[in-house]
Amino acid sequence: MVTRISDTQWQAVEDDRVVGSGDTSRRPDGRLFVSVDAWQGPVFDRIARTMLTDLPEPLHTVTDEADQEATAAWQRVGFAVVRREWGYTVPTDPRTTGLGPVRPPAGVTVLAPGEAQEEPLRALDRVIHQEVEAGAGWSAMPAQILPRPAGTTVVHPVKYTVAREDGRYVGLLRTAPLPRRPRIGLLAVRADHQRRGIARALLAHALDSLHRDGVTTAWAEVAETNAAATALFEGIGARRAGSTLELVRH
Repeated sequence: MVTRISDTQWQAVEDDRVVGSGDTSRRPDGRLFVSVDAWQGPVFDRIARTMLTDLPEPLHTVTDEADQEATAAWQRVGFAVVRREWGYTVPTDPRTTGLGPVRPPAGVTVLAPGEAQEEPLRALDRVIHQEVEAGAGWSAMPAQILPRPAGTTVVHPVKYTVAREDGRYVGLLRTAPLPRRPRIGLLAVRADHQRRGIARALLAHALDSLHRDGVTTAWAEVAETNAAATALFEGIGARRAGSTLELVRH
């Protein structure tokens, strides 16, 4: 039997034993993502179909593309693949990346994590989010975006490397110190400051800092359709090390 035990959680029980569970998370852009943890296909199907009955569509989920069984399970209950993200192992050594000589454009200063002022950083983050929403939309951005409290933009300011010009913040790079390796979670520049080398300068600064801290590689995810980001990362020697699929049910 599958029971909804909270607004975001479901549980499958057989013979007084929990055999599977499901949960949801609302992403900052409003997308509702679902996940199911079950060892057996029939249990997965029962949990997923109960969740589909209880929840409004569209619903999203993500799978490791190498896990064909998981992808097939979601397709079995009506989900379809809508996008792919490449996972990259990114070297940090400037001798490998070729970013050693890279400097910010004239008039631009790069602030290391912890140096940026919180309010201007939050203002920049809001502008970038508005530009994404008005342009490509969040459906074109990485699906692996952590939920954040409603009404906030920057949760951990100390994770951001920031580009500043004429006293205004114009670009940012967020790095999350995950257990295995740091993850580049977001690299973005204001629309009116793009194509000037600011993103490359931010990446050079962040990777060099990691290298000096003894970190040899970082991790980044790039949407398959993002040709500019793909060229940037592959141009510094990043190597594809996996891929993630986003699936949706309308």
